[in-house]
Amino acid sequence: MSEKVIIIGSGPAGLTAAIYASRANMKPLLFEGFQDGGIPGGQLMITSLVENFPGFPEGIMGPSLMSNMREQAVNLGARLIMEDVISVKLDSRPFTVISSSEETYTADALIIATGALARRLPLDSEKRLWGRGISACAVCDGALPAFRDKPLAVIGGGDTAVEEALHLTQFASKVYLIHRRDELRASKIMRERVLNHPKVEILWNKTVEEFIGDKSLSSLRLRDTVTGEFSEITAAGAFEAIGHQPNTAFLKNQLELDSQGYIITKPNSTAASIDGVFAAGDVQDTKYRQAITAAASGCQSVIDTEHFLNFLL
Repeated sequence: MSEKVIIIGSGPAGLTAAIYASRANMKPLLFEGFQDGGIPGGQLMITSLVENFPGFPEGIMGPSLMSNMREQAVNLGARLIMEDVISVKLDSRPFTVISSSEETYTADALIIATGALARRLPLDSEKRLWGRGISACAVCDGALPAFRDKPLAVIGGGDTAVEEALHLTQFASKVYLIHRRDELRASKIMRERVLNHPKVEILWNKTVEEFIGDKSLSSLRLRDTVTGEFSEITAAGAFEAIGHQPNTAFLKNQLELDSQGYIITKPNSTAASIDGVFAAGDVQDTKYRQAITAAASGCQSVIDTEHFLNFLL
């Protein structure tokens, strides 16, 4: 089964790529995924109200946004397969793609948009209250009405955690920064900013043992890593900033990756280290990680792909 272009991933980047590739008459085939690396549709499928995606004055629920994108891609002619890609062969072109049903496909070009999973705390209470006060993106959700003028918590100690804590000070009455050690891993300038901010209280040597709440988060139960003592803080929202894991295991190091496993793309391009392979969205974005930036890079990847295919002809 030979294709002009195969897209792997069905989040904002993958579906935007499918929309643009369909309109460019590339007849794209897209693998939505099934189990590996999250669920089809990506992280927005477990996001509640999205207020910062253009075109929706009243906001839109994450699953509805992804359903709209999927329907648009299908209406324009994209073919979607709800399977995982378990392996690819990139040492020769056309590239080979093997799905979880063990079907083999080939493609002249490949767009990888498999995203990255936010690392989450392995707590039953976290799963129960996810999306009901618990989030992995303060920039996405911090301005929601439910969090305004309320105490909020950020879990983590790196630059991302500190940036999210500082971002939340615009909306929260107070921000707790919960860190399991006695020193932040964040850069010096970020440490200074958060240590000197009047709205931020850092809770050193603390881990979250339980998220408490009925229909939504109301408080967090903490354990002191030094004394073992338990305490509780009131918070309407908790934002986990403990890192992300890019979904690149199936590549088996055939592309150039950074130390965290993200695909490295060429400057001002979505092109990966092998000609004909392009990367879009969070699988190559360690900085922004927003739905709108992922969608934008999906568009860019198709423009780059089209130029590549035209050159082949």
